[in-house]
Amino acid sequence: MNSSETLVDMGSSRADLLLVNGMVLTLDPDGRRFDPGAVAILNGEIAAVGPAERVAADFRATRTLDVGGCVVLPGLINAHTHAAMTLFRGLADDLPLMEWLQQHIFPAEAKLTEEWVYWGTMLACAEMIRSGTTTFCDMYLFEHKVAEAARAAGMRAVVGEVLYDFPSPHYGPIENGLRFTESLIERWKEDPLIRIAVEPHAPYTCSPSLLARCNDIALRHRVPLIIHLSENEAEVEQVLSRYGRRPVAHLENVGLLGPHLMADHCVALDERDLELLAERGVHVVHNPESNMKLASGIAPVPKLLERGVNVALGTDGCASNNNLDLFGEMDTCAKLHKAATLNPTAMPAETVLRMTTAGGARALGMEGRIGELSAGRLADLIVVDFRKPHLVPVYNPISHLVYAARSSDVRHTVIHGRLVMEDRKLLTINVDEVMERVRYIARTIKP
Repeated sequence: MNSSETLVDMGSSRADLLLVNGMVLTLDPDGRRFDPGAVAILNGEIAAVGPAERVAADFRATRTLDVGGCVVLPGLINAHTHAAMTLFRGLADDLPLMEWLQQHIFPAEAKLTEEWVYWGTMLACAEMIRSGTTTFCDMYLFEHKVAEAARAAGMRAVVGEVLYDFPSPHYGPIENGLRFTESLIERWKEDPLIRIAVEPHAPYTCSPSLLARCNDIALRHRVPLIIHLSENEAEVEQVLSRYGRRPVAHLENVGLLGPHLMADHCVALDERDLELLAERGVHVVHNPESNMKLASGIAPVPKLLERGVNVALGTDGCASNNNLDLFGEMDTCAKLHKAATLNPTAMPAETVLRMTTAGGARALGMEGRIGELSAGRLADLIVVDFRKPHLVPVYNPISHLVYAARSSDVRHTVIHGRLVMEDRKLLTINVDEVMERVRYIARTIKP
């Protein structure tokens, strides 16, 4: 019996949930798969993964799901989004980044209430669960309500209040924002699903002193530090003009670069930027569809990967994407870089799928807990139905997941051992109520 089939408790034969007869893609470092395979789940963790016949014989399960004809894999990780921006989906499209932010998004956000953020996040959770995302990383306002919504939906989330020099529609002066961030860390420190991060918005909205204080809080509490970085050339020019350094070098000078830092976007990078990110072990989150829509450019992801930088995948928010569908994001990511480099071997399907699973886990500081299917890991997984015309025949299931599968092909979603979607039915969210609440809010945003 190999390690992926080893039981957490060799004396146990009980399972809360057993998935049998599907093709199981562990996405572990050895790339092991079992067909037909099975996954046994107990107390929120994976108890065993292996051949269906063997695992089924070892366990007596409270609930068994036959997933024949389907592929079982780790849940997808959306490493950068603004969940409650579902409220602004389609509000202001086809505009440059700064005009989009300053003339449309910031004024709309000035009207935000914590209730709006809760319902916008619930809508995002419904969309993500239905499209195979089991963990998301969020940066926004009223993040206590994002945490509450994610917890109610049964989703795993890393959340952090956005911090910047000017007053926030939520907390007002920045001193309040820093105190609020530390209170979030304390409030959620024991929760099995929710983790808090420290999240200064960007180098052009945060002074060096604010960045340094954010860094100190993150290091002191051992939580991730997350920032938008080098999103486009205009940002680079603005930071150069103000501080005499490019954004990456500016963060190095302030002392932020390190393995605790997640840098979102990283589109406009030069060779020195690439070297610094690699040398300091910074994690990068790629958001190809948002970058394309805002004409920000194409992040040099192949170069980052060549230098050993861990790159995860994110959707960004629904105001600049306009969806939270990681299957579409994976497809775009793989094809965009082939076109950009004129190299059909750039960004292979497996590389992109691992960015969206193990890469996200590593970036969020959850390596060894999520991102692959093996005994002892948290039981976050999805079941994709391959009994569809567009997924037949199957020569390479990983290729299909990136290039052919759709979010609507996700049949079951399991988070922390709990079925949150079964046969496409959401079990933790009243989606009709959520959509009606958001429609009402939209009439207030734009009468």
